[in-house]
Amino acid sequence: MAQSSSPISGVAERYAGSLFDLALQANSVAQVEADLNSFAAMLEGSAELARLINSPVFSSEDQAKAIAAIADKAGITGLTGNFLRVVAQNRRLFAIPGMIKAFRQVAAEHRGETAAEVTSAHALTDAQQTELKAALKSVAGKDVAITVTVDPSLLGGLVVKIGSRQIDTSLKTKLNSLKLALKEVG
Repeated sequence: MAQSSSPISGVAERYAGSLFDLALQANSVAQVEADLNSFAAMLEGSAELARLINSPVFSSEDQAKAIAAIADKAGITGLTGNFLRVVAQNRRLFAIPGMIKAFRQVAAEHRGETAAEVTSAHALTDAQQTELKAALKSVAGKDVAITVTVDPSLLGGLVVKIGSRQIDTSLKTKLNSLKLALKEVG
């Protein structure tokens, strides 16, 4: 995986790579990915959890205890549960979103897929996701694993990121471009 200049992404990639290697040895890549997706959903839905992982105010012991309790309550056990505990003990919780993203990318590459991040104005139906995967497969030339997030501020359309490419068809971007063009004319 290419190294980035960001220290957070470097930490995230190293941890994700190690977790993937362990999951591969244990033949549990799919389970680890499902557990990480579950944790990512909890993180996205809870401002308190986001504050816990991002705040330097909490001690590593407090973070480790909280993460252990959250993981146990959510049924995240085994390799993923241990991974979250180690990350908390090492004071690296701030990089967990990047670790999850990097793990998804490595797992997708291992399956012969490419990973795409899709942001939409509203939740996509299963049929829409299937159609989007087919369209992205024709662009990427291989199967595409998508991660969908919802951002109502887009108003409509999609923003798709595949590797270093970004396709932005959101209504928000189109309106901003039109606004800029009108400013240049007037």
